[in-house]
Amino acid sequence: MAQKALKTYHAKRDFKITPEPKGKIKSVGSSFVIQKHNASHLHYDFRLEVNGVLRSWAVPKGLSKVFNEKRLAVETEDHPLEYGQFEGVIPAGQYGAGTVKIWDFGEYELLDKEYKPRQTVNSALKNGSIKFQLHGKKYTGCYSLVRFKTENNKNQWLIFRVKKEK
Repeated sequence: MAQKALKTYHAKRDFKITPEPKGKIKSVGSSFVIQKHNASHLHYDFRLEVNGVLRSWAVPKGLSKVFNEKRLAVETEDHPLEYGQFEGVIPAGQYGAGTVKIWDFGEYELLDKEYKPRQTVNSALKNGSIKFQLHGKKYTGCYSLVRFKTENNKNQWLIFRVKKEK
């Protein structure tokens, strides 16, 4: 499974041309990064470290700091952990061409402590709902990612700020 996690990422890029990191699966942590990506359309890429890769969502309007203000988050391919430190220009003609800048980064913690963290992240994402707290420079607080419940849009999610349960 580890090698499959980055297969789509690698297939979409020509590493002889793009400065993006090729990357490998690495040890598991709990980092997150938000990258401002000025590609064909300006959007923000939200990435959570899960099992040695960055699970990724394109968020057209970026994460909101307003409670319950829902934003579309379209799941994209997994990225290598090194991508969390990537800033630069992806050349024209390459997948995702445009400027990438780190907007925020830090650690996240799951709000559901019922299971071991890795099991919780995997099962929560598979089940289509995860709640977590961000500890970043710009973004702090609790958020929820919930998958749309339509058959044709399995990669579409909503991300929104929530109040921490007591």
